[in-house]
Amino acid sequence: MLAAAVGAVPGGSARPGQQLMASAIEESIATGEHLLVQAGTGTGKSLAYLAPALTVDGPVVVSTATLALQSQLVEHDLPRLADAVEPVLGRRPTFAVLKGRHHYLCLARLDNSTEDEPEDTLFDTPGRGGGMKWLGEAGRLGKQVERLRAWADKTETGDRDELDPGVDDQAWRLVSMPARECVGAGRCPYGPECFAEASRVRAREADIVVTNHSLLAVDLLADRHIVPPHKLLVVDEAHELADRVSSASQAELVPELVDRAARRARPLLTPEIAESLIAAGDALSVGLAEAPAGRITAGLPGPLREACTLLDAATRAALDKVGDIKADDPDPVRKQQAKAVLDDLSKTSQRLLEEGEHDVAWVEKSDGPGAGRRALVVAPLSVAGMLANELYDERTVVVTSATLALGGRFDTVARALGLGPVTVDPPSPAASALAASTAPARKAKPAPKAAGDAALIERESGSGWRSLDVGSPFDYGRQGILYVAAHLPRPAASGLPDAAGTELLELVTALGGRTLGLFSSRRAAQQAAELLRARTDLPVLLQGEESLPLLVRRFREERASCLFGVMSLWQGVDVPGDACQLVVIDRLPFPRPDEPLAAARAAAVDASGGSGFAAVSVPIAAVRLAQGVGRLIRSTGDKGVVAVLDSRLETARGYGAFLRRSLPPFWYTTRPEVARGALQRLAKD
Repeated sequence: MLAAAVGAVPGGSARPGQQLMASAIEESIATGEHLLVQAGTGTGKSLAYLAPALTVDGPVVVSTATLALQSQLVEHDLPRLADAVEPVLGRRPTFAVLKGRHHYLCLARLDNSTEDEPEDTLFDTPGRGGGMKWLGEAGRLGKQVERLRAWADKTETGDRDELDPGVDDQAWRLVSMPARECVGAGRCPYGPECFAEASRVRAREADIVVTNHSLLAVDLLADRHIVPPHKLLVVDEAHELADRVSSASQAELVPELVDRAARRARPLLTPEIAESLIAAGDALSVGLAEAPAGRITAGLPGPLREACTLLDAATRAALDKVGDIKADDPDPVRKQQAKAVLDDLSKTSQRLLEEGEHDVAWVEKSDGPGAGRRALVVAPLSVAGMLANELYDERTVVVTSATLALGGRFDTVARALGLGPVTVDPPSPAASALAASTAPARKAKPAPKAAGDAALIERESGSGWRSLDVGSPFDYGRQGILYVAAHLPRPAASGLPDAAGTELLELVTALGGRTLGLFSSRRAAQQAAELLRARTDLPVLLQGEESLPLLVRRFREERASCLFGVMSLWQGVDVPGDACQLVVIDRLPFPRPDEPLAAARAAAVDASGGSGFAAVSVPIAAVRLAQGVGRLIRSTGDKGVVAVLDSRLETARGYGAFLRRSLPPFWYTTRPEVARGALQRLAKD
């Protein structure tokens, strides 16, 4: 199957790591043993798991973290695979995309008036929807809504991603329906025409279903009633899964949401109950204004506890008054929307009042573009237990990413995904034979590097899972240099230190641009951009000054340009060729001390006698660093330098070596003249 798929690519041929991965997946399908596979950039891992997936009796689900990979699978890999294997299977395999309801246009929401929402005060579109009112600048938002109405008559899927040009989030919220607010196809007057329901029908009938980690997480929390039943689940970009599940398990109380709930439910409530909701929202506003931002460590402050108590009582009374949705309700859609918001508020206030030992609560106050936002947030301390109970039951799970073996081992990621620690065993006979016939000779080493030994398998005895690193087709030692500026002072205050700025300037000018700068803060990125604009004539692109896709396209097309930004640039940016030959990282990407979940998890490890820094902060930094470093080599012809301006990567005892082992095996140096010389040679070429 893999040979047929790869053969359909012009000039394509199976790669050793790709063959090894496909073989291991076939073995897992046969045995039911779960599999963790680290597959470096360029392995061709999507075909490595899609080809054996077609041998499964029944549907297969593939989950991704990013829209970019989801689009690659649906628009390129799966159509090509279907064409290639049709002669082998005797039929053309089918595939479908499954997204959350809010990704699809809701005809009921489009056609219903929403006078009770705070988004509805500035203009009124007469007719077509009973006088729907909308929030926003009238001309801009009104035109978007009218275009959505016209598109609703033409689209076959209602999928937002197929709307070109798109609309902003504010307009889309007015015509989409979150799952919790949906009344269900059976009660909705637009049930037979529902785009979201149609997508679920297509998914149930497909051989391969492509979804995303966020919806997979919701499915786990909903007793797996959303994604179609299946025997094989492939989790690509798996280093993101635990965070997406944590986000799906998170809840928050926001004063504006309480106000919206009161507005929506007012026609269904007595004046007294409606006023009690408004009073609870006011109390929450006061409590959040008085509380400092950050993690709550000594129980809810009095004003916030009082607000949650008032909100709990008010929402319970409101839910009792609203009652169940009945067949003869005049407007079941509106009633379900009101119930859903009230129910969320009720459950969240109760959860916060319980102050469970496995929950973390914090006050969130934004100081960016959304200044003024205040929220009381609660999230699970860990999702490993939930994943252990829900992710692996009654199906075989293949977990893959370019970043799974941290420090050369899988145990850290395995624990985060609900699996236990690993021990190293010899590879299976099938893997040994394939590795011996395809892999180049390597020196023996005690543990694999991030792109290391293809034949080394780690196995937890009796746990029903194993792990495998299939390496990468790239020759990192010849294609790239990892330069650590060990002579620089240890970074202290936020921003870009003067010494690091000088080092950055020398490296960028040696190459003449073509630099991707990954910074730990917006302030550091801004300072770096100002420095280069003042001292060079190079075009400097700064995240936030234009849309990210436009900046990346300009960086790719303008040969001498530099692109500087923060965390969203650390992964997902794919610029092969000589447009990006220098990746600069200003400091090791440890979580900030004010990141509530990371701080709480580290504190829990400390309290149990371990090291929270080693168990929590270092693995987070390892994943982020590996993702950032991975921006350099994207094809077999790429060459360049990764420069880390944080001396701790070389000098820190223990974790410095751990972080280096988590990276591709570049040629390594701490000598600045070596890095500058290599960049100058690249500039001449």
